[in-house]
Amino acid sequence: MGNALRTPTRKLATLVAAGAATLLVSGCSAETVQQWGRWGLPEAASDRAPFIGNLWNGAWIASMVIGVFVWGLIGWVIFRYRRRHEGEIPRQNRYNLPLEILYTLVPLMVIGVLFFFTVKSQDAVAAKATGPVHTINVVAQKWSWTFNYLESGNAQVGADVHDVGTLERIPDLYLPVGEAVRFNIDSADVNHSFWIPEFYFKLDAIPGHHNSFDVTPTRTGTFLGKCAELCGTYHSAMLFRVHVVSPAEYTAKLRELAANGQTSEIKVPEFSVTGPAYGEKKEG
Repeated sequence: MGNALRTPTRKLATLVAAGAATLLVSGCSAETVQQWGRWGLPEAASDRAPFIGNLWNGAWIASMVIGVFVWGLIGWVIFRYRRRHEGEIPRQNRYNLPLEILYTLVPLMVIGVLFFFTVKSQDAVAAKATGPVHTINVVAQKWSWTFNYLESGNAQVGADVHDVGTLERIPDLYLPVGEAVRFNIDSADVNHSFWIPEFYFKLDAIPGHHNSFDVTPTRTGTFLGKCAELCGTYHSAMLFRVHVVSPAEYTAKLRELAANGQTSEIKVPEFSVTGPAYGEKKEG
């Protein structure tokens, strides 16, 4: 009788679980379902993103496999060595040499494999682009961004131009799709971090330390960039819009900045970060 009741109950529980899972998935947009397939990452928009994306996916898969294996061992031990009689005490062992070797070697192997693929991905992401690149000097300041487009050697633009953001105005960063860009990152005051989530990459902006990376945008669109380092009171305001456009639109935008008088390069001041505020002239 007990088994007869148990079977329909199990079937009902299975149907309820399947129905709940179906409702959960059907209530999500196609974009959300695709993002689950990327383990939470946004859709990639740069040539360096696949290296990080593959590392991210591989780490998740390895973690799931290890997790299932460990949970299985825990379940097996609980069932296999459960107490069968009242007052029974399991046999006590001082050590188990094969087991101790196993739980020493396996973590070392896991860490070694992850380290190997991490270094490979890091080298691929940090590699410099071959051929011509557009150079953009980025200055992070409390609490916004300055973008310097070094295009004086570009006959279509003919000048270096800049766009300075403020607390009241979020700056716009324009990039040409399919063309390599070199970002030189500096800070005018404290530590910041330049981050475009769709590029799967971020780089710290450290006072007195120049950082650089190359990237090629692979799809057009408008994305949100931000500071990924807690840098002070208005850290949350350190946003910028990233517009990946055609090369012609990119050139037209730089010409517009030049026509507005936003020429020359805004450089990081050459004095201590405890000195005058960014943009002020040094006295004496």
